[in-house]
Amino acid sequence: MRILSGIQPSGRLHIGNYFGMMEPSIQLQNEGEAYYFIANYHSLTTVHSAAELRDLSHELAVDFLACGLDPDKATFFRQSDVPEVTELTWILSTATPMGLLERCVSYKDKEAKGIETSHALFAYPVLMAADILLYDSDIVPVGKDQKQHLEVTRNIAQKINHRYGDGVLKIPAARIREATAAVPGLDGEKMSKSYGNTIAIFEEEKALKKKVMGIKTDSTPVEAPKDPDHSIILELYKLVADEADMAQMEAEFRSGGVGYGDFKKRLFGSLWEHFAPMRERRKQLLTEPDSVEKVLTEGAEKAGAVARATMKRVRDAVGL
Repeated sequence: MRILSGIQPSGRLHIGNYFGMMEPSIQLQNEGEAYYFIANYHSLTTVHSAAELRDLSHELAVDFLACGLDPDKATFFRQSDVPEVTELTWILSTATPMGLLERCVSYKDKEAKGIETSHALFAYPVLMAADILLYDSDIVPVGKDQKQHLEVTRNIAQKINHRYGDGVLKIPAARIREATAAVPGLDGEKMSKSYGNTIAIFEEEKALKKKVMGIKTDSTPVEAPKDPDHSIILELYKLVADEADMAQMEAEFRSGGVGYGDFKKRLFGSLWEHFAPMRERRKQLLTEPDSVEKVLTEGAEKAGAVARATMKRVRDAVGL
């Protein structure tokens, strides 16, 4: 079983990235043949500085390795180090109906948020499809917000196979990440760099405490019961607390007598402790840039061999 997933180097990684994509990917590297890539082509829609993109890509590699990605178990590489993905994107685009892309809600959501739009942002699902199909992926772990793009991938692959013959492209299946599909940000919306509501995985201690203590709450007094079902504090706490601690906080919400400030302090402590071993590993990796680059280079070599085999099959099928 081949598993494929990617993440953009478009800013500091946050806990939404970790619990939504990174932690599940680290777990999946024990279940099959995992291919994980740094989606730097995708990041060109928002990152327009060469130096910044290189730095962000390196930092992402360091952070992912610090969080537990094992290069002995997973193939880890930069998207741009396997340029066949751009050729496949063009071929896929010839079979992609405009209406299919126009129905994608992600583009509409970004446009509504005031994010600068472009053809690349509009055609993002086609590049995503190429990312997946290039490696004959069997399983693609996605959150609920990316489920539509995976369906677009399957639709495009089916159109290519209908046009040029069965088996030209492998049809992947989705594995929906139900539990962590939408980690809330500081404002209650989905945590996203685009929305400026994130908590970085490797936030400095004072900055982390300031962000957590700044989470907006209602004006319910300390002694009064509080609603545990619509609390950003509890939503974040359940990601890092064990069942007993989570049950205790929920009970204290319902009974009253504890203020939001105390709950926030408890959340801060749990977040800081949860990522402590990863912070130590990250410090070490930052002193070993050559070893990080070696992981990416070797990963690209392995991924490139698979990509070239796929492209030979596709080029033969379409007449190139």
